Amino acid sequence: MWLYNQHLPQKALNHEAPIQAMKRWQQSHPHLFQKSVRNHPGPDSYSHTGRPSIPPEQLLRALLVQILFTVRSERQLVEQLDYNLLFRWFVGLGMDDAVWDRTVFSINRDRLLDTDVARQFFRRVLHLAEWQGFVCDEHFSVDGTMIEAWAGHKSFVPKDGSGPDKPAGRNPEADFKGKTRSNATHQSTTDPQARLYKKGEFTEAKLRYMAHALSENRNGLVVDVESTQATGRAEWEAAIRMIDRSVHKPGATVGADKGYDRAEFVAALERRGIKAHVARKVSGSAVDGRTARGKGYATSLRRRKMIEEAFGWIKTVGGLRKTRHKGLEKLSGQALFAFAAYNLTRMLSLMRSASA
Repeated sequence: MWLYNQHLPQKALNHEAPIQAMKRWQQSHPHLFQKSVRNHPGPDSYSHTGRPSIPPEQLLRALLVQILFTVRSERQLVEQLDYNLLFRWFVGLGMDDAVWDRTVFSINRDRLLDTDVARQFFRRVLHLAEWQGFVCDEHFSVDGTMIEAWAGHKSFVPKDGSGPDKPAGRNPEADFKGKTRSNATHQSTTDPQARLYKKGEFTEAKLRYMAHALSENRNGLVVDVESTQATGRAEWEAAIRMIDRSVHKPGATVGADKGYDRAEFVAALERRGIKAHVARKVSGSAVDGRTARGKGYATSLRRRKMIEEAFGWIKTVGGLRKTRHKGLEKLSGQALFAFAAYNLTRMLSLMRSASA
């Protein structure tokens, strides 16, 4: 009913009546029309003693508020929920309702940042964009970015336990000059899944992860997200997984920067019937000259830059320049929520432009 009552542009409805468009969507996306319980703490098997359970939807809304309004920590988020009426309204708290303790987020961390839950939320947001007609299914761009891990160089020690004993003190001095350290022989004791990685030859190496995104070229909306460990092959391997999940139209195009100009990646796209509009290297490019001379190739490289806006947003507004949690699983959930929030803000801008 909410969608039916909105003043949607006819282009978004394919020039159909709203009720006809809803019937068509009910056939293609039946899960969007299923009734579900809202703002309920859980099944009746919960204990009736002690403090009442907190509806998980309220916790998820609070995490979304944290991303949209760049709240630095969960401690600050709970503090602002105590006095900010706008946050209370969005989360679903009454003016006199007590705010839960910040440790609730820590206790429910594995469930809140579960990859399946986060990906389902991301998909629901994307379905709304598809309903509005904002998503293109023919032309895409792919890219990756480095996410700094919540671990320091001092935690990167030999796996076999060799080396000097850890000095006493809270923050002892450490000298790495002249020592060879690699992911094959060393591992972080703070975050074992983080890997020492650097983007270029003369850039600094830090403990990092990587976040990858696949966006459509019409409006720059992100259609798929993947998080991986930081390796030299992670970008194009993650790109193939996202393309297999989200690109289904034969003859579609995928634009990318020079980092994806590899024979394995271009060949994988050709096997799937997808055109590789990858920026060519100066020498030894896997992209043939005929493809590079086409008008569509130039358009893909120009529109590809829109994906950088999404990465810039999640790092500045979304707070994902550095992961707040340890482990790849939690980073995956955090990245999916951040890109879903970006899509929501982007959709708001597009809807304003359409109604102007």
